[in-house]
Amino acid sequence: MRIAIVGCGFVADYYLKTLPNYPELELVGVTDRVKSRLEHFSNYHKVPSYDSVQTLLADSSVELVLNLTNPRSHYEVSKAALEAGKHVYSEKPLAMAMAEAEELVKLAEQQQRLISSAPCSLLGETAQTLWKALREQKVGQVRLVYAEMDDGLVHRMPYKNWVSESGIPWPYKDEFEVGCTLEHAGYYVTWLTAFFGPAETVTAFSACLVPDKETDVPLEVNAPDFSVACIKFASGVVARLTCGIVAPHDHELRIIGDEGVLGIEDCWYYGSPVYIKRMVKIRRKTFMSPWKQNYPLVRKPIKFGYKGSQQMDFARGVAELAAAVRENRPCRISSQFSLHNNELVLAIQNALETGAPYKLTTSFDPVEPMPWAK
Repeated sequence: MRIAIVGCGFVADYYLKTLPNYPELELVGVTDRVKSRLEHFSNYHKVPSYDSVQTLLADSSVELVLNLTNPRSHYEVSKAALEAGKHVYSEKPLAMAMAEAEELVKLAEQQQRLISSAPCSLLGETAQTLWKALREQKVGQVRLVYAEMDDGLVHRMPYKNWVSESGIPWPYKDEFEVGCTLEHAGYYVTWLTAFFGPAETVTAFSACLVPDKETDVPLEVNAPDFSVACIKFASGVVARLTCGIVAPHDHELRIIGDEGVLGIEDCWYYGSPVYIKRMVKIRRKTFMSPWKQNYPLVRKPIKFGYKGSQQMDFARGVAELAAAVRENRPCRISSQFSLHNNELVLAIQNALETGAPYKLTTSFDPVEPMPWAK
């Protein structure tokens, strides 16, 4: 499938580094609203460029648009791509407002095109291994999940010096104004909804604890830099999800069942080991064993060709969408699945110190495991 990229910012390098894993995807060109950034990116990666989004969309050979723009531009770019008859894979979130996300999904259906949204880490080896262990009921009936997505005191880190491989600076102003919940909660939200079905209700709290973030330019939006949510799924499982850039770094996931705990250390590593911990009885005492039993990964993770604070296959979601088109089947990260997760994350983001319960309105068909994880 012939694909084109809109947006040559920080994350684009990661897609380019993992794209070679999928020779069935042909990158025909890139574009960016900042001409100097476009020229730099195009020259560095030796890929053709389009002088505008309109020129890219007018190219009939482009079948799929990879939308890597700022989150506040996702809706506008994805809508234009769908109207031009292209399939769309968008970085997270699908849209910044639920009405816009719903409009995109409806438009895709009208145009008979597919739209899908990152993150695609559900398709990774660690997530698929966890899911297999759950299907095999390795820890019995699941009751509760603790998921952590804390990244430390980011505003005290040298974030102004963070650059991608090609030298693109981390867009700290945009990241702070969009907020860590919209940026990062999806990494676990997508796993939980796939594992346990659609969410029914979420009771959340969010707050902006550090308004200025010590930036050199004023922030226009004080987005939440901490959120916590209790989510009830249709299956009866309850999860507590925290997300923030204040508390110490912690990406741990613990799935608590009647027969033990299934867990990992970090969802940003596709090869993060999966472990099981069991309850131990000694005389009158019952406690969780300090020893972990490894549960083997369903397959060995591939190498991604880059270094960083994560090891994720960014292009895998694009490849899954392209395969769904080619094979005329539903995409695992479907539009309805993406829409439901968008609604869930927005509910957490928008809680802003209200704590009001939110009843979700969207749903999706069950997600299929990857064929190599069955």
